[in-house]
Amino acid sequence: MIEEFRLPDLGEGLPEAELVQWLVEEGDTVALNQTIAEVETAKAVVELPSPHAGVVARLHAQAGDVVAVGSALISFDVPVGAGEAAQPGAERAGAASSSEEKSPPNLVGYGAAPRGAGRPQRRARASAPARDGRTDTAVLEAAPHDVVRRLDLADPPHERPRSTPPVRKLAKELGVELSLVEGTGASGLITRADVQAFAERLGAPARAVPAAPASPRVLEPRERTTRTPIRGVRNATAEAMVRSAFTAPHVSTFLTVDVTATTELIASLKADRALHGHRIGILAIAAKAACLALSRTPSLNAKWDAESAEIVEHHYVDLGIAAATPRGLVVPVIRDADALTLPGLADAIGALAETARSGRTPPADMMGGTFSITNVGVFGVDAGTPIINPGEAGILALGAVRRQPWEHKGEIALRDVLTLSLSFDHRLVDGEQGARFLTDVGGILAEPGRAMLLR
Repeated sequence: MIEEFRLPDLGEGLPEAELVQWLVEEGDTVALNQTIAEVETAKAVVELPSPHAGVVARLHAQAGDVVAVGSALISFDVPVGAGEAAQPGAERAGAASSSEEKSPPNLVGYGAAPRGAGRPQRRARASAPARDGRTDTAVLEAAPHDVVRRLDLADPPHERPRSTPPVRKLAKELGVELSLVEGTGASGLITRADVQAFAERLGAPARAVPAAPASPRVLEPRERTTRTPIRGVRNATAEAMVRSAFTAPHVSTFLTVDVTATTELIASLKADRALHGHRIGILAIAAKAACLALSRTPSLNAKWDAESAEIVEHHYVDLGIAAATPRGLVVPVIRDADALTLPGLADAIGALAETARSGRTPPADMMGGTFSITNVGVFGVDAGTPIINPGEAGILALGAVRRQPWEHKGEIALRDVLTLSLSFDHRLVDGEQGARFLTDVGGILAEPGRAMLLR
């Protein structure tokens, strides 16, 4: 019995997704909930689990194709009577089905499966054959011994290496075959360090291949332009920023602050053994200051609901932290950030940044923020006019901390100075309210003890 699986709504309400790669081929036998493909939406790379157990009958799209939600993605040859057995997996994936109508599962939050679970069995590829047909000895010497033993067998099936898209890109650039690399990450995940270490070992010994005679270098004509399709994160970011810029009347205001007391506090916290493992930096302290200041300026923690003709003030802070990733700018959200301690806030910022850079932030974690912060100082920038995320009332930008002459206690001294930039929606926030918020944040960074005065 042929069962057709259509691309589901991945929880973002987006009309399409790009197929990054298939993890199965036509003719492969797959298990229920086995990961069959990776698709990239406007916000994240998502792994799709199989809703059926059976044989892959047909792949309806190729890697790189943009597939519309609801379009046929893959067909399975499922044994008769197995449909009911597949139902628990569909329910786990968020499917709503009945005897008359089936809708595709809502696949949100799926991460990499443990080693050996839900991965297709494939045959090992010849990883680095020499020109005379023999295996390159440098590759075999660089590979772990258990991998070499597998290659010595009669081409047995083995698991597809577990890795993230950035790691696979790095491996391709370095000419490293991932099937020879042993992962040291969680559940055998191959990391960037694993690939780099393998590449270094690969380059160390001399290759047992005669050197080819040098040939004249041929210079390729330089391309005058590069064309990149507008899709994925870049397209979603562009649409959101244009919608925000032409919907919310932006006002930006700036405040330059002596933050020497905060940098000294950070140094003392790093030396505190009780806080070992918590990376508390200027961003974490500014985030805590913003949460405190929002309690005194609720108009900056609100949204303009045009449909209901209401201003909605939030009594919690879901704090968005802008993160630059290889796929573009994303803004993952820390839920109830105002309820976290400073170490907890620092840990949350570190975790979401790492997840965002790997492209694995669940789409649901990048929606529903109430206020955002962007740290442009990490790029050496002093100030800017950030664009508000749609649905929010403001965004705070942190500039670079610079050591410079500054008036201090009636004298000129070298101090750590930072510029804060605040953009806010003038429909929701008056100039006085924006100024009060910014001076509250600046006051805490200038004198961290002032946080004790806010509630």
